[in-house]
Amino acid sequence: MLANDKSLYSILTHSPGTAIGVALVTVHLVVALFAPMLVPYGPTQLAGAPLLAPGQADFVLGTDAIGRDYLSRLLMGGRTSITVAMLGVFGAVILGTFFAVSAAYIGGVYDDVVMRIVDTKLSIPGILFVALFVVGFGRSVTVLTIVIGLSYFPGAVRTIRSQAMTQVPLAYVKAARLRGESVLSVIFRELTPNVIEVVVIEFAIRTSSAILIVSALSFLGLGISPPTPDWGLMVSEGVSHIYAAPWLILMPAIFISTLVVGLNFASDGLANALGLDAARGLQGG
Repeated sequence: MLANDKSLYSILTHSPGTAIGVALVTVHLVVALFAPMLVPYGPTQLAGAPLLAPGQADFVLGTDAIGRDYLSRLLMGGRTSITVAMLGVFGAVILGTFFAVSAAYIGGVYDDVVMRIVDTKLSIPGILFVALFVVGFGRSVTVLTIVIGLSYFPGAVRTIRSQAMTQVPLAYVKAARLRGESVLSVIFRELTPNVIEVVVIEFAIRTSSAILIVSALSFLGLGISPPTPDWGLMVSEGVSHIYAAPWLILMPAIFISTLVVGLNFASDGLANALGLDAARGLQGG
């Protein structure tokens, strides 16, 4: 539901930045979804000579240092990064919404306990928490997805709770109490639908941040394990060939940048349409 009766069509037609952002994100999602059908070679297949330049007949974007088709790895690499980031953030936002809304409504000791846990997690530097978790439990896609969720959960709770706190004193919540509705009924049927706009913005903003974190971890050797294609890992592998084959760094960097820019443009436009401040989604982690 959009505030001020603005439809998605009107948002896109009156905001070029939002339209560009939605287009970029859509392209990335479609490519990631259909990547297995689009790639000309297997992403780990040794298909040609090493370090072939882009523009070859059989290798449009060339090959990497050991002869794997770079186009295939780029397309499949997005699939990995997007899956980890979106699933992790989705879990964080869903759980965060429940704890945020319930803490705002119930209040008291329960609210204090939830927020002290959130504050404790937010006191730990994010990249340090992720690095320690990955070192302790391994570098699998499952572990990365879980750690991304744990990293963004506290910030999601804080942001969504602040919106829920503005709803709790309103008449419709008081009316639900007078009707004798249960606590869970008020949380799920009354409050949650009225903070859903913030939840959507929170998901978009934190997904763009998660894409960068996943790529950074892979670049540092703490993310996706080779030979699985991943944009951050591909940048890391290309550093040693930066002068001989700069495209090995530039191409995955462009893919990362366009996805993050697209998510930011889309979330900013949606936030403006909903009358919300998208920037506050990054406050508190």
